[in-house]
Amino acid sequence: MSVIAEIIDTLEYKVEKLFSKLKGLEKNNQDLRLELTKAAQIIQRQSQEIETLKKQYDTLKIANSLLGSDNNKRETKLKINSLIREIDYCIAQLSD
Repeated sequence: MSVIAEIIDTLEYKVEKLFSKLKGLEKNNQDLRLELTKAAQIIQRQSQEIETLKKQYDTLKIANSLLGSDNNKRETKLKINSLIREIDYCIAQLSD
């Protein structure tokens, strides 16, 4: 009977050890999920900031061209023409 008792004790010890590892892994998994969520939020914020900076850069390029710079003149003319078309469309919509 002592052999069976030893086997049972060993099994109990191993089961307890497995439960302990399981709890540790679950906590680690939860921590990693939280870290992943935070990283996703940071990426989202940075993506929005990049888009804002791109828009500001484009605006600065156009402003620079309007001030007499030879760089990006074609883009500026295209943008102005696009704005004029939009204004003409709005006027046409209002007159109807």
